[in-house]
Amino acid sequence: MTLVQLKHLIELATSGSFSRAAENLHLTQPALSRSIKTLEDELGQALFDRIGRKNELTVFGAHIVQRARVLVDEANELRQTSRRLQNGEIGQFRVGMGSGPGAMLMTPLLMLMATEHPQVHINISRGSTALLVQALRDRVLDALILDIRSLQPAADLKVQAVQEMAGAFMCRRGHPLAKKRSVSFEMLRDYPLASTPLSDEVARVLMERYGPQAHPDQLVNLRCEEISSLLEVARHSDTVVLTIRASAPDLVDLPMAPALNSKARFGLVSIAERTESPLLVKVRQLMDTILKDAG
Repeated sequence: MTLVQLKHLIELATSGSFSRAAENLHLTQPALSRSIKTLEDELGQALFDRIGRKNELTVFGAHIVQRARVLVDEANELRQTSRRLQNGEIGQFRVGMGSGPGAMLMTPLLMLMATEHPQVHINISRGSTALLVQALRDRVLDALILDIRSLQPAADLKVQAVQEMAGAFMCRRGHPLAKKRSVSFEMLRDYPLASTPLSDEVARVLMERYGPQAHPDQLVNLRCEEISSLLEVARHSDTVVLTIRASAPDLVDLPMAPALNSKARFGLVSIAERTESPLLVKVRQLMDTILKDAG
């Protein structure tokens, strides 16, 4: 039994004539007759009584037509739903964000969904890389946006749309270090330092530039997953924050000597063999637009 056969049945029941039904279906009359006969053989009973030139539904046939209409309507709705899902008009999108990309992307992504995809249900999760990756593997999340330097390489993960952004030590404009032409690591240590959890790669760069005392365990006084909270602390105190330069254009980039010269590498992470959500195209475009250094 196929949807095509059910459509043939419905058309014949509507017109009551094999010739008219065949014409409406763009079939030959013998082809329509074979389709109806095959359906009757499968169901085990006659669907029509042939009375002269008329074809009237049997009691059994009337019940089957009623069910057939429901099935065909549901199939049509399923096609419409599939089209809308493919176009990103409906559905659900669950994304996890690390602290850096979360500070820059979360509001623009929510605004994009609210204005262009108002029927989509979006859920943004924040947390450590380890927790987000586990949620992705557990199919709780559809994709991640995070600093891939903190990501352990794995065959089941696909990384794409990588964007590099410069990191910096930053402070408020009225900070004692803000007007210095050069800031040494020793001068930096006179003030609280804030950051999100840093990857092993960042720790290596810091120690190469400034020595063992620059290891994050010794260097960072204020650490949390939410960079937005750390930026607020830096705006209203003498705290220096280590963050992506573009995440806080209102803060001052300290001229470190030697220079930090470190870049975050933000990427879109998904399960390698899993079919992507159609909305990931929009997310990649948004990353290209937002996750880039000024100039």
